[in-house]
Amino acid sequence: MAGLALDGSNPDVSLLYDINGLAKDAPAWFDRVMEFVGEYGIMLGMVLVVLWCWWSVRRRGTAEDAVAAVSGIVWAPLAAGIALLVNIPIRGFVERPRPFRDHQGLDVLVDGKNDFSFVSDHATMAMALGVGLFVANRKFGLAAIGLAVVEGFCRIYMGVHYPTDVIGGFALGTAVALLLAPLAMMLLTPLTGAVSRSERFGRLVRSRRASARTATGGRTDTIGIPEPRQGTCGGAGEKDLAA
Repeated sequence: MAGLALDGSNPDVSLLYDINGLAKDAPAWFDRVMEFVGEYGIMLGMVLVVLWCWWSVRRRGTAEDAVAAVSGIVWAPLAAGIALLVNIPIRGFVERPRPFRDHQGLDVLVDGKNDFSFVSDHATMAMALGVGLFVANRKFGLAAIGLAVVEGFCRIYMGVHYPTDVIGGFALGTAVALLLAPLAMMLLTPLTGAVSRSERFGRLVRSRRASARTATGGRTDTIGIPEPRQGTCGGAGEKDLAA
């Protein structure tokens, strides 16, 4: 926390020391957990959320709903990849060193981070995945966005990013996922619809059980309703003749 006296006028640096200072007071095992979570754990969790969302949407709703939702799910990782590509020239233009290179007393939990700091790749990718998934399904999207926020906190806790690096990553990931979503959905929806009509790959978009349930419900409506009407009309006609 000694760095606060030297950099107290900069809120970005002050918040960095405050959050990273928690690592100094935490036990060693907890720092190892945070290191794994910040480097790999959150990203693995995001993958599981995406797969869970895909498994859920393909088993519910109409075929059109499934096509739209799966298209949004496909867009989520694509948005993350595009956001990372956009970040390459941003990092080269800003050329902001890692915080532990300019500030003493930080507890750095990960070694080998020699590239530039702004903006955070992990925060960018996590938020792009979360917002992209929100386009497909709000419930799973909110869960993924929550994981992205935890990822950003972990990167500051580990001493490898400033808070503004994380905020910039959140902004970049959100902008790419939302601004390009209309174009992406316009291109992905027809492709997903074509896949759903394929006998071999249709299950990737719509489960067979859901399709069979929809088809059975359609036959019940068209066949079961007219029959009692015919009986009712015939019965009424017989009563009229008898009268």
